Amino acid sequence: MASRGAERSTQFPSLFLFDIDGTLMRGAGPQHREALEYAAARVLGVRTSTEGIPVHGMLDTDIVAAMLRREGVPLVRIRGAMEELMRSAERRYVRNGPGSLTGKVCPGVRALLARLQRRGVPLLLVTGNFARIGWRKVELAGLRHYFAHGAFAGMSATRAGLARLAIRHARERGWLNGVPANVSSVVLIGDAPSDILAAHSNRIRSVAVCTGISTREELEAHRPHLLIRNLGDLRLSDFGAD
Repeated sequence: MASRGAERSTQFPSLFLFDIDGTLMRGAGPQHREALEYAAARVLGVRTSTEGIPVHGMLDTDIVAAMLRREGVPLVRIRGAMEELMRSAERRYVRNGPGSLTGKVCPGVRALLARLQRRGVPLLLVTGNFARIGWRKVELAGLRHYFAHGAFAGMSATRAGLARLAIRHARERGWLNGVPANVSSVVLIGDAPSDILAAHSNRIRSVAVCTGISTREELEAHRPHLLIRNLGDLRLSDFGAD
């Protein structure tokens, strides 16, 4: 059952931003974590793991830093190696990732993306994944053709910053049709509190889905504009569509 607030758009949004893990797909497999662990060993010679690190909603840059800091690696060394760590993890995932993720797509995703694409609305990724990992996931899920651009870990230090980058990209390409980025014109869809907070920080509309590991209560506590069970529950009429 969806929780629908009183606030309603006066125009149909000009831009939709999507998280990946827990939002577009769930249960993508262990290869992503393994790629981060591989990069730490390959680049800095440090054997570590993501075990015990609350990776949900985190950026890959922060996950890698947390893994290495736990092993005593100085932060200055981590920052200096981050570009190489990123490239190493991306190469590993592309080579050793899953064969297909088509069966991991969350309910309602394909139908929603197709409806938005038919309306000509630009769809962008805003995700904590490193870029090549994120693009590879949506490719393996059969969703790549829906997305015009993306903002990924390594492009900004925070998820809110990634959303700002995506909005800036859209504005530079005229996709916002000259309107300000606000709760009527831009929607950020995600499954974690960090997605809701990123939307609030940018003063855009947040749609939270309960397809990740966050509970409904955890998501509700951060006051998304709309809270739904899955994307199959999202109606275009929630945004003022006919």
